[in-house]
Amino acid sequence: MSAGTYNLVVDQGSSFALDLIIKQSGSALNLTNYTGRAQLRTSHSASSAAASFTVTKTNASGGALKMELSPATTAGLAAGQYVYDLEIYTASDAIVKRVLQGDLTLTPEVTR
Repeated sequence: MSAGTYNLVVDQGSSFALDLIIKQSGSALNLTNYTGRAQLRTSHSASSAAASFTVTKTNASGGALKMELSPATTAGLAAGQYVYDLEIYTASDAIVKRVLQGDLTLTPEVTR
């Protein structure tokens, strides 16, 4: 399973949420034994993350995940271009799968 590419546009100072169904060979992947993690960086080679998404399983047996950024998190980031990816993994990183990746454009906030 190779990672899908999906570019995002997020408004600075706003909540962001993306609901996903992870599928493998056309069927929902049972995520019961997996945890999700996702980071935002200024570039692929950046040594530290600009922010981390909150990733929660919303229906583990149905392959459903939610990826979120809080309004405080998006307000604390500089407007501009970022890259992100989402991985699912098992205990001790025995299995790690990158399921989604792409560019993220953070549009500037006017009202503060």
